[in-house]
Amino acid sequence: MVSDPVGDFIVRIKNASAVGKDVVSAPHSKLRFAIAEALEKKGYLKAVHKKVKKAQKTIEVTLRYDKHDKPVIHNIKRMSRPGRRLYYRVHDIHPVKYGKGSLILSTPEGIVADDEARKKKIGGEALFMIW
Repeated sequence: MVSDPVGDFIVRIKNASAVGKDVVSAPHSKLRFAIAEALEKKGYLKAVHKKVKKAQKTIEVTLRYDKHDKPVIHNIKRMSRPGRRLYYRVHDIHPVKYGKGSLILSTPEGIVADDEARKKKIGGEALFMIW
């Protein structure tokens, strides 16, 4: 049993990207699927699918690579942890890596990236930064 499911999911994506894998699978949950959809919307992932195999639901994530076969995801840094939650107000949300990265937030309107949260004028729990 994993005590930090979000941390486990992003580490799976980061490690698969580092070794050049095309597809990563993880156990399904609504939170993980929402995170994967937000990353797909931002262009870090190519595709996200739900798979059901013998009553076991999984999320299958296809990673994105550039034209030189370099991974689009360079690094991921976990912000909130189970022992320490970080919350940002809308005016505390700043661009990550001079606009080259994204901050993924859990807000009352769902899982969103930093630019969308600023546009909607909502804050929330900072899950992780990706660049």
